[in-house]
Amino acid sequence: MEKLVEMDYRHLTHYYKNKRVFLTGHTGFKGSWLLYWLHLLGAQVKGYSLAPENDSDLYPSIEGDSLCESVIADIRDKARLEQEIVAFQPDFIFHLAAQPLVRLSYDIPSDTFAVNAIGTAYLLDAARALDKPCAVICITTDKVYENMEWQYPYRENDRLGGYDPYSASKACAELVVSSYRNSFFNTKTYHIHRKAIASARAGNVIGGGDWAKDRIIPDIVRALQAGEPVAVRNPAAIRPWQHVLEPVGGYLHLGTKLIDNPTEFSDSWNFGPQPEDNLTVEELVNAALKIWGHGNYNHSAVTGQPHEAGLLKLDISKATNILGWKPRYNAAQAIEKTLAWYRNARQTDAIIPFTSAQITEFGGI
Repeated sequence: MEKLVEMDYRHLTHYYKNKRVFLTGHTGFKGSWLLYWLHLLGAQVKGYSLAPENDSDLYPSIEGDSLCESVIADIRDKARLEQEIVAFQPDFIFHLAAQPLVRLSYDIPSDTFAVNAIGTAYLLDAARALDKPCAVICITTDKVYENMEWQYPYRENDRLGGYDPYSASKACAELVVSSYRNSFFNTKTYHIHRKAIASARAGNVIGGGDWAKDRIIPDIVRALQAGEPVAVRNPAAIRPWQHVLEPVGGYLHLGTKLIDNPTEFSDSWNFGPQPEDNLTVEELVNAALKIWGHGNYNHSAVTGQPHEAGLLKLDISKATNILGWKPRYNAAQAIEKTLAWYRNARQTDAIIPFTSAQITEFGGI
């Protein structure tokens, strides 16, 4: 196995210890990993999210209620959201609350737009009500770009778009962030409003504790645990796969940059893998089965499937060259760490120490 790349996260404690962090979407997959990392850093966290859907979700598995002040509420409740943010007086806001599933967005398109786009506007309205410095990071997705299905990796200044409601709603969220940044949080008047606003676009994230429907790693694990073949919808689709700690570490690192130089880093940023780690779904499945030690898959040829992108790559040169961020794990390591988590999750009492150990091993403390 190749040696891990040395992306150093030891500076995070200096920025987050005893700081007040408002985290939307704290009960979700990425939100739970971010919550636990913030807990290890000594931050004081207030979470705002819908309740976890299942007892097996990562948030209850890591006893998330003991790690933060948890507010179970809807991001579309504008008055409640502003009330909770203003009362908490955060130093950082990480906005992860979302309807995150492409296929579900075809079933609930207007709800997807309301949560992802209008919810972001409500959050930024609440930030306007804060009379103190605050760094705000809004999390979107790699799917915000108008995808031309070409080999060229998308850069932050490429055209936004979106075929499906999920992708389009996240592109709308990016436009909301840009509009608020220009209109109310302009870097030229930072000395007045004292808000640094950034957006972060991550690739396809894999990692322990994700049990969402229609995501490839949870589908693989469920099939293997049931002794069934893995159903693969789009084996030739190419995605920028990365371990969940890569973008989460990127978000935290970006937060430190917004504190150090809020006017320079209030911008949009891609967080993805190295170019050689863009794998097809079939390559990902084969690697996972090899690591697991058994299992097989079949192409689930279902007619009338909703459109999903066939090719998507991110250009991370801006984050690498300007933020000084780079991935630690290659694709093989990301898959190995992910499946190791699920193997250990068979023992419920191992989830918390194993989650903590993966963050520590990653360099998060």
